[in-house]
Amino acid sequence: MPCARKAALIENIVSWAPTGQKVTRDKKSGDVGEISAPCHDPMTDLADLELGRRARRLRVDTLVRLRWLAILGQSGAVLTIEYGLGFELPLGLCFIAIALSAWLNIALRLRFSLNHRLDEGPASILLAYDVLQLSVLLYLTGGLENPFSLLFLAPVMISAVSLSGLRTLMLGALIVICATVLAFWHLPLPWYRGQEFQLPILYIAGIWVAIVLGSGFIWVYASRVAEEARLLSDALAATELVLAREQHLTQLDGLAAAAAHELGTPLATITLVVKDLESHGPPDGNFREDVQLLSQEVRRCRTILSKLASLGDERGGMMETLGLGQLIEEVVEPQRNFGVEVAVLKSGEGPEPVTARNPGMLYGLGNLVENAIDFARTEVRIEAEWSSTSVMVRIRDDGPGFSPDILAHLGEPYVTTRGPARRAKSEEGGLGLGLFIAKTLLERSGAVVTPRNAAPPGQGACIEIRWPKAAFERPRPQTTAPSSALALPA
Repeated sequence: MPCARKAALIENIVSWAPTGQKVTRDKKSGDVGEISAPCHDPMTDLADLELGRRARRLRVDTLVRLRWLAILGQSGAVLTIEYGLGFELPLGLCFIAIALSAWLNIALRLRFSLNHRLDEGPASILLAYDVLQLSVLLYLTGGLENPFSLLFLAPVMISAVSLSGLRTLMLGALIVICATVLAFWHLPLPWYRGQEFQLPILYIAGIWVAIVLGSGFIWVYASRVAEEARLLSDALAATELVLAREQHLTQLDGLAAAAAHELGTPLATITLVVKDLESHGPPDGNFREDVQLLSQEVRRCRTILSKLASLGDERGGMMETLGLGQLIEEVVEPQRNFGVEVAVLKSGEGPEPVTARNPGMLYGLGNLVENAIDFARTEVRIEAEWSSTSVMVRIRDDGPGFSPDILAHLGEPYVTTRGPARRAKSEEGGLGLGLFIAKTLLERSGAVVTPRNAAPPGQGACIEIRWPKAAFERPRPQTTAPSSALALPA
């Protein structure tokens, strides 16, 4: 076949490859090899994701609504003191300070959308403004002698639950400075005309200490609660990403079958055209060679599409269900080449239980087995037992076991067992999500996961996973697979 014609056919095949895929050729002959999958993994690494952190930033709408509430409260308090109680106070200056907050709210409404979320810097500045505006009002109305000085704690609470600890600490320092200034410099507390009300300095010092200690307590307590909620949210998001990755892999067979079904009709047309060219074309020459090459590649495409189509027909077949022994072997097989003996023991009443293939269960058990191998000295034992009511898998290793301070928190997010005794397979540090994700996935399948250390004189860690037998053998929901029959002429 002439080189120019062959090169043109090759370029057509290369140009047909989907974007992001790589087409290989033989360097000597120039023949097209396999079309590989995209080099870029479509599932982003967990460590590179924000995991919803943006959704936890303060919304402009939230701050604006809270500030309107403060404006209404401040205006009502000032008017009540002036006209309700008859106490004199600098009404004009107070309303100037309140009007500044109102104008700020209007500017924020005009500048940002309702759902805009602020970065930590702008959010910190707005909360600092609230502290300074409250300080001005307190200066005009008695300083720390004013009982409303306790409102200093409100910005600290908002910052502690939504901003970083450093930002909250800086805001707390600003509050301490403002409270200190107001303890010594302020206008008199509004009181009856002709009378002056002044609290002892010791009492004012007590209020100052209460504000400082209250700010510190709220910072520690609220930030701790918020941080635990953030960690749990991140861990759940990571779990959902793992599930999405596994679900993506399990759906590839159906997608392949659908693709084969869609490509069947045009391939059948190409086959008919090639056969017609073989029948009516010249018996020899370059044209004959081209037709024979096309016929060969069409047969190859038919073989590939038949394999792809058969993937969709495997649903509900032998690969869709696993016996308990098969399940364990599939989990253990990738872990056998790391210098640790893995022994599998099985015993039980009656026939071995069978479960539907569950990516979450496979991932969870695989993570626990990998963790045991990482810490084991020489051996990992996996014991599978079943009865008429339950199915149990016990994973033991002869390593150092769980340290007491970690054992009580195993299964919580961001609790890592990585340490000097671990046989690390890479230099990268873990996120502390492995056991949490494994436990979450296994519990979704109906299991109860119980970690503990071996009873003396034994050593090592032991994790027991127990399912009710009905939950273990529960069939996987069936989905309708697309028809994969290929009506290709022989």
